[in-house]
Amino acid sequence: MTLQLTPARILAATIVALSFWIVHGLVEAVLAAGVTAIASWPLYAAYRIRLPRGVGPSGGAAIFTFAITLFVLAPMVFACWALLGETQTLLQGLAAADDASRGWPSWLAAAPIVGPWLAARRQQLVSPGAVPMPTPPADPGALLDWAQTLGQFTLRHALIVAFTILLLGFFYQEGALLARELSGALRRAIGERAQRYVAVITRAVRASVNSMLAVGIFDTVALALAYTLAGTPRAWAWAAITGALAAVPFLGYGAVAAMGLQMVSTGVAAPVALSMVLGCAVLLAGDKVVRPVVAGGGMRLHFVWVLMGCIGGFEVLGLAGLVIGPVMLSLARELWEQEPAPFSSDRRPSLPPADR
Repeated sequence: MTLQLTPARILAATIVALSFWIVHGLVEAVLAAGVTAIASWPLYAAYRIRLPRGVGPSGGAAIFTFAITLFVLAPMVFACWALLGETQTLLQGLAAADDASRGWPSWLAAAPIVGPWLAARRQQLVSPGAVPMPTPPADPGALLDWAQTLGQFTLRHALIVAFTILLLGFFYQEGALLARELSGALRRAIGERAQRYVAVITRAVRASVNSMLAVGIFDTVALALAYTLAGTPRAWAWAAITGALAAVPFLGYGAVAAMGLQMVSTGVAAPVALSMVLGCAVLLAGDKVVRPVVAGGGMRLHFVWVLMGCIGGFEVLGLAGLVIGPVMLSLARELWEQEPAPFSSDRRPSLPPADR
């Protein structure tokens, strides 16, 4: 089947390309809103059934959007804000290392292999002015550039978050119509297989989001218990920080490391090693056991592929990529298993392998 380049098709392709170019800066917002809407649609459908008759579609969508936004954003904002506060405390503790009277845990200096290296680093820290504190530049021109860069970064991300919330409300209000139109367009383009691909994407999105939520809840509860047993200061706060960040693979380990450094810098020596070992063990269990168990049924991917999809998607698309990455790998597997080729001219409906 040969595709002929008619003037109408060239014009249509040009319009699509220009449209994408105009809105490409907001692709992250569109993806984040779409992922959230697909994952939470069963909850929204149940919520809509229970709404009073006087509440219209717009009002119902707005209320549910506010609830989902609070549920999703609040833990991440809390984790980032709390981690920034702990980082400031850690930097202040390191700056206080200029005071030679501040003690160094004897057990840490005597530790095998790493003890001598840490002792040498400590000796460097106690020299006056060894720990540079991050401060804005003193030069007025550089200070203006620094403030402008920070303002642009903040404004851009605030715009993305605001537009994501706006789009999420629109998707809840018009989601059913948009789903029918998208399914119809895909069916016209690639045949009856489109319905199967849509089902694969939907299952994968919900499985990925559910696995992130399950990992966050599991890590928070398990770490709170583990840190309490280990005698970690502010156990519940550190558990909440680590659990909120653990939705992103390997990001939770950074919170565990920050906790250990903060404990060492404040002179809390005894539970440091136990707290860090228990923290890493819980995070490993969440990534190796909880995430594959929850996501495996909807994606049918090995843990390694799920992990690669999360990391690669996060690098390319940010937070939305944590879901988009594994979903694309699930769709690639579905395409790989199709016989004959998924985009061949044969558009007869195919049955699942179990029904053949």
